[in-house]
Amino acid sequence: MTTTSPIHLQRPVSKAGQKQQVDRNKLHKRLLRETGKAIADYQMIADGDKVMVCLSGGKDSYALLDLLLTLKQRAPISFDVIAVNLDQKQPGFPEEVLPNYLTELGVPFHIEEQDTYSIVKRLIPEGKTTCSLCSRLRRGVLYRVASELGATKIALGHHRDDILATFFLNLFYAARLKAMPPKLVSDDGRHTVIRPLAYVAEADLIQYAQHKAFPIIPCNLCGSQENLKRREVSDMLKTWERENPQRVWNAFNALATVVPSHLMDRELFDFAGLRPDGVPNTLGDRAFDPDTAEPVASVTQFDE
Repeated sequence: MTTTSPIHLQRPVSKAGQKQQVDRNKLHKRLLRETGKAIADYQMIADGDKVMVCLSGGKDSYALLDLLLTLKQRAPISFDVIAVNLDQKQPGFPEEVLPNYLTELGVPFHIEEQDTYSIVKRLIPEGKTTCSLCSRLRRGVLYRVASELGATKIALGHHRDDILATFFLNLFYAARLKAMPPKLVSDDGRHTVIRPLAYVAEADLIQYAQHKAFPIIPCNLCGSQENLKRREVSDMLKTWERENPQRVWNAFNALATVVPSHLMDRELFDFAGLRPDGVPNTLGDRAFDPDTAEPVASVTQFDE
């Protein structure tokens, strides 16, 4: 007696599943476009560069590495990527997670072990914010590692909201018009630091990390702390995002649209030497005209 094997039919994808996949693809394309645009606008990566991606185990640095690896395959220039993690010897740090992930990914990587945790805990009183000292120590180690690895660029995972939050923190609490630049020379004057996610909104990175199921590692050193000033600014930006997303993008784009003659920095503009020259000025004495002001398009609105 001959038996016939049952035919297993592939279960059709539901409409909800199809829409989810379409949304994921759109998000991925948007992140690639925004990252590529930031890199191009600020000339972050050149042909022959060796880019050291600082991988902390958080969503932002995972996304940065993921996007740069994709752009590496598609870019008209040739550059190398190496992932670097600083193991700060925090108690309970799952030291196997990143090596396993990077090995499976097939990307070159280096794990640097430095017990900065003990230094921070020894020098910072209990209850005080550790971020400032921790950041300085981490930067010093990463600069040294970049030199040892022959990296020409150091890539950090700061995004649009980090840049805006830094701007408002400086504005409200330090009385400075200063933010977090997409590209800078390191403190030691020897390295170029880049932030390819400068145009990317944090909400998109959260969603992307969920889609990709990155093995997130929380920071036990400062993760339980609340920097109240930064939290206040972050909450303000989230409120704006809910009420009027264009306001957030306008504030961000304003950082790249500066009119020195309408500020008050005497080092930036020669107010003392200012004299009428009989030539009409399109800006003139108009500080702001709400009747003619037009909203500025965000990066995400291009090519949608």
